[in-house]
This record gives sequence, structure tokens and C-alpha cells, in this order.
Amino acid sequence: MSLAREPPESGSLLDLCAYLLRLGATGFGGPVALVGYMQRDLVEARRWFTAEEYRDGLALAQLAPGPLAAQLAIYLGWLRRGAAGAALAGLCFVAPSFAMVVALGAVYRGAGGLSWMQGAFYGVGAAVIAILARSAVKLTALTLARDPLLWSVCAVVAAVTVWTEAEMAWLFVGGGVLVLLWRERARAGARVAGAAALPLALWPAAASRAPAATLATLGWYFAEAGAFVFGSGLAIVPFLHAGVVQRFGWLDERQFLDAVAVAMITPGPVVITVGFIGYLVAGLSGAAVASAATFLPCYLFTVIPAPHFRRLSGSRRVRAFVDGVTAAATGAIAGAAVVLGRRALVDPTAAAIALAALVVLLRFRKVPEPLLIAAAGALGVVSAPGRP
Repeated sequence: MSLAREPPESGSLLDLCAYLLRLGATGFGGPVALVGYMQRDLVEARRWFTAEEYRDGLALAQLAPGPLAAQLAIYLGWLRRGAAGAALAGLCFVAPSFAMVVALGAVYRGAGGLSWMQGAFYGVGAAVIAILARSAVKLTALTLARDPLLWSVCAVVAAVTVWTEAEMAWLFVGGGVLVLLWRERARAGARVAGAAALPLALWPAAASRAPAATLATLGWYFAEAGAFVFGSGLAIVPFLHAGVVQRFGWLDERQFLDAVAVAMITPGPVVITVGFIGYLVAGLSGAAVASAATFLPCYLFTVIPAPHFRRLSGSRRVRAFVDGVTAAATGAIAGAAVVLGRRALVDPTAAAIALAALVVLLRFRKVPEPLLIAAAGALGVVSAPGRP
């Protein structure tokens, strides 16, 4: 398939891949921030995609299991060059952070741990909350407009997410059905009933050297993680803890916390922590198998329904359903930001770092996020509780 460049104003696949490589290498803040960066850079600044295309991608990514930001990147690649473009876009987005966590895994193994990381994570976590807050606000402005029903769905899902500290797939589907039924309430009952069954039609059916048995177990387990966990690191971290620490005993509690910290202090998707975990379990081959197994389901769950999702998106009823799902997804993202903030801002010093980062983001909008994250990490190393 040709990769010939398109007119600069439309953004070719090569342009998109170059952007995703850069975002994967420098984008901090987890899924909320990453999808916010894509909206800011690809929709508002470069205008490579319309707001409608972005909203469709965000809705499909939230409906299907797997990491939100990676799925959105895959969908945007699919818009450019179909399945091949989706594969290349996903690879470009994940590759930089994969290389980083493998390198950190090698250092971790050689040094017997990363004692400095907890201090860095203390500062980075605080700054990340400021980035999340700004991105969540921008997403609400993009997806909810002035529709009171969409704002209500968003608020309810955000409250449930904060209360339960988990993301529930049925809330996204429920939000879509609610908006669909509300907008179709004046139509014939049979037509409404047929429209209410739409979500089921849109839900895709899915079908160093290490011992082969270990790699097979890694692959199967992390494929489960990619296939059955929705949204973000907020959901996948408890799932991974139950398997990696409690079920298989691959890592102890300290190692697992370090793995999560690695994911948070490196750019790209938080889910790339699976690469670090895989490396500790079975070296480079373990990292590759764990990462591929995690991201393959999200690729399939994006590419398989994408042609039908895009074709049906012009339907009034499909649009109502998508609007409801998007509102619910935005609420879940905002709720996740609150949950993460509650965990990261553990004392006045952390709160001060977060507030300072927010002021910098709002006052000096051209300050690169990686520079802000690095400064916060350095502050964390010298000011974290328990450090000299």
C-alpha cells in the first residue's frame, strides 16, 4: 500500500506517524492528557482531523476494551490508511515508551531496584494532576457543548468513577442508550426498541531467553488484560496487581509499585508498564510478548468495527448513541483525574507542586510538558517525605 504524501493541510500517514512518535516520546500524563494533546494538536492546531472524526474515535476507543489513548491513535491511523495505517500508527505511538521501560528494566535488574524513583514519582504525580485537570476541562468543552443531558450523563459517570475508583463499561453503553432513547422518545415504540438494540450491533466480537511455557503464560494473561480492561491505567493497574502479584507471584508488592511508577514517569500510555513487568519476568522476550499481547486486542477491537462505526455514524440514532457514550467517557476521564489526584496530592508539598504546575500551564502555555515534568520530578527527589 502506497504511503505517498497527501496535501500538507490534511496530514499524511507519515506526518501522523511522526507526530505519534514524538507524542509517545514526550507525552506525559496518562490517557486524559494524551487524548487531550491529540485533540489540541491534530484537531485544533493542525486541523488534520475534524472534531467529528475525533469524537467518533474517542467514542469507539471508550466503547472497546483496551488503553484509551492507544486506541484513539490506532483509529486515527485507520482513517488515513485503513488497517495498515492503524498498525503503523499504533506501533509508532507505543515504540518510544516501550524502549524506555525496557531500558529502565535493565537498569532496575542490574541495580537491584530504583530507590530514587519514589521521590521522583512524588513530584511527577503532583504535576501530572495539573496536566490532567487542564485536559479534562478541554475535553468537556469539545464533547459536551451546551447540551444539559450530556452534561448530566458526564456528571453522573464522573461521580460514580470517583465513588467506586473504577471504570464500568456498562455506564458507557448506558449513557449511549439513555441519550438515544431521550432523543427518540417521541417516535414509535417499535423504532425506539430497534434503536435501543444498536449497542449490541456495534459491540465487536473478538474472538534474554525464557521458557516457552512462561512466555505463553505471559502472552495469554496480558491478552486478557488488553481484551477485558477498559479505559486507562486506573482500570488496568488493579487487574495487573491481581494477576502479577497475587495469582502468579511474578513480582512482589515493591516491584509492582516500582513498575507502576516507571509507567507514570515515562511518556506514552500508562499501560506500557506491562513491558517493564514482562522484562522483569522474562527479559526482552518477556517485554515484547507482554506488550504485543496487551495491544493486539485493542488493535483488533478498533480496526474490525471501525468501517461500520464510521459508516453508521451519519445516522441520527447512531449519533445520539455516540454522543451519550462520549459524554459518559468524558465523565469517566474527569472522575479518574479526581481519583488520581486524591492519591497523588498526599500532603501540602505535593499540593503546592501541583498548584505551581497548573499556574505554569495556564500562564506560560508554550512551556513543554516534558520540561515541566522533569522539574517536578527533581523537586520530588529533594522534597519527598522521608528523604534527607
